[in-house]
Amino acid sequence: MTQIIAIVNNKGGVGKTTTAINLATAMASTGKEVLIIDLDPQGNASTGLGVDPAARKNSSYDLLIREASLEEVTAVTPIPGLSVVPSNMDLSGAEIELVDFDNREYRLKVALEKASMTYDYVLIDCPPALGFLTVNALTAANRVLVPLQCEFYALEGLSHLLRIVNRVKRGLNPHLDLQGIVLTMYDKRNNLCDQVAEDVREHLGEKVYETVIPRNVRVSEAPSHGKPVLLYDHRCAGSRAYMHLAGEFMRREKVIRYPDGGFEGAVL
Repeated sequence: MTQIIAIVNNKGGVGKTTTAINLATAMASTGKEVLIIDLDPQGNASTGLGVDPAARKNSSYDLLIREASLEEVTAVTPIPGLSVVPSNMDLSGAEIELVDFDNREYRLKVALEKASMTYDYVLIDCPPALGFLTVNALTAANRVLVPLQCEFYALEGLSHLLRIVNRVKRGLNPHLDLQGIVLTMYDKRNNLCDQVAEDVREHLGEKVYETVIPRNVRVSEAPSHGKPVLLYDHRCAGSRAYMHLAGEFMRREKVIRYPDGGFEGAVL
């Protein structure tokens, strides 16, 4: 059964897209078939996987708005086992266009249900906003993965995000579960990073991954070369962290549910 994971954070610059492309690359390296759906109008996941802008004529916009099939909009990447539904600037208008659709929250879910899914994992890279695009991702997914930057303000954003996820679970997608929280941009020289990590682990317990993604220059450089960091420099600390994260991710066969079946107990 295909696992569909929405990678979500309503704050930008937290390593969301970096986590999506490198986690997907690490999974594909183990023989898994993986698809990334780039649902961010900025198209950073597409760029980070080396998809030329000229090759993005068919995109996630067509999947959502024009009802193109998944096969029509999927592009191959240089990475064996990893495909991508690219994004382009057309998607920036989708939030407005979706208002006029009766089933606006279910467009992505319906598109994926119509497809012949041959993937082990589908990772949806969401935009840094909680609009219709993100709601579509949450409605289509059965897991939520939240990259969380180790900084003070991230805690406030996490609390709000978990409430939104819980609302979607109750009203639109009862099969949605919190897969986990990934701490990103960790700097061991910064005491605040340790405090944030401690606070998040105290409130969310086993939902927080043991693997922590460090701040790493090579991770920052890789997208400008159109490569995941695992291909750009597989020996750097960032690459090793994402390989560990993929292993930990795939070992989590059971999802821990809170007693009420929701996420209220996780609100900070």
